Amino acid sequence: MRAIDALPQGTLAFLDTAPLVYFVERVSPFFSITEAIFQRIDTGEIRVVTSPVTLAECLVVPLRKGDTKLQHLFVDFITAGPNTAFVEINATIAHTVADLRARYNLALSDSFQIAVALSTRCNAFLTNDTRLQRVAEIRVLILEDLDV
Repeated sequence: MRAIDALPQGTLAFLDTAPLVYFVERVSPFFSITEAIFQRIDTGEIRVVTSPVTLAECLVVPLRKGDTKLQHLFVDFITAGPNTAFVEINATIAHTVADLRARYNLALSDSFQIAVALSTRCNAFLTNDTRLQRVAEIRVLILEDLDV
């Protein structure tokens, strides 16, 4: 499926960790599709939501490597990027997390990501984790299934 069809203009999508890492670190074979998506984010054609979980997961490797430049890149994009909303976790989201874990047996971090997406009424959840496709409340888009 073409990314432009999966993420039509006006889409509000949750941006999971993998697409961000693939784009920022130019990871093959996913860089071209993430580049196309991030260009659309830059122009405002689509908007994205991120969370503290996304930030924490993206910072692990740069912290291990002592790569402060990469740390700043992730922090800047995730918390203040163009057409990007950084949503903090609250008690309502935590309750949704527990519900998702109870019903779908998701990992805690995945439950937080999906709960933030649901709380912000995202139209789609952009990831490369096929296990999340079992969540019925949101359309889960797998990068591997998308074309430029």
